[in-house]
Amino acid sequence: MSASTSLSFFSSSLFLSSSHNKIPKLTSLSTTKPQYSLKSLSISCQVATLPILSFTGEKIGETYLDLKSAPPETARAVVHRGIITDQQNKRRGTASTLTRGEVRGGGRKPYPQKKTGRARRGSMRSPLRPGGGVIFGPKPRDWSIKINRKEKRLAMSTALSSAASERESVICVEEFGDKFEKPKTKEFIEAMNRWGLDPKEKVMFLMMDVSDNVGLSSRNIGTLRMLTPRTLNLFDILNSDKLVLTPDTVDYLNGRYGVDFEGETDEEDDQDETEETEGNENADAAD
Repeated sequence: MSASTSLSFFSSSLFLSSSHNKIPKLTSLSTTKPQYSLKSLSISCQVATLPILSFTGEKIGETYLDLKSAPPETARAVVHRGIITDQQNKRRGTASTLTRGEVRGGGRKPYPQKKTGRARRGSMRSPLRPGGGVIFGPKPRDWSIKINRKEKRLAMSTALSSAASERESVICVEEFGDKFEKPKTKEFIEAMNRWGLDPKEKVMFLMMDVSDNVGLSSRNIGTLRMLTPRTLNLFDILNSDKLVLTPDTVDYLNGRYGVDFEGETDEEDDQDETEETEGNENADAAD
């Protein structure tokens, strides 16, 4: 089997593009304004065909991902803004230090002003002394930044399109939630080998619902991420070497990030807010 292409943040095909808007150079000084070529920045769609594998590893069909994708000129910036927003909004901002006015003690002059031969001191809590205050130290603050909902959705769909464009990086597996009668990590690793997945690689599974046996069988694999649509995030997509989907999740992605998506409803707005809240809570628990 050929070596898989990494989909990490720095090695994804999305970030290997060298196409940028170039400003024409002026060969001579003149009063005329330079002419810039305007390029269309319309959102395109990318159709990727995915093989559907059975639980035994045999190919039983094909499906497709038809997702929106940002144009090459702005795809890099959109995904970068999305990942920076997700990572920065997870910061709790609770780091705090004490200034010289907040450190306990230091009210008495340590020694006389003169006749000691030492530098004059007015307090033992000066920032120049051990145990004293901190100059310009961190204080609690809010690190959260805002991103438009449509821009965040476009960043997610662009990352998924970039992953699907890589050969053999995204596969579709039939529903296997009822295949595990009891939690067994060994059986789950054997199933991954039948699907052509290396347990040593970073693999992300996206399932509509994770059964208890599947979750317990896969949680001991350190390189594996088992996600649902509610916990799907941009970092895990870019940080994975392989993406494993199910037919239901393919339909979900086509409906939520595809070209046929018309607009958000109140339920989807509430779901997005819930996902952001749960993501911040999970980050706080991990810290």
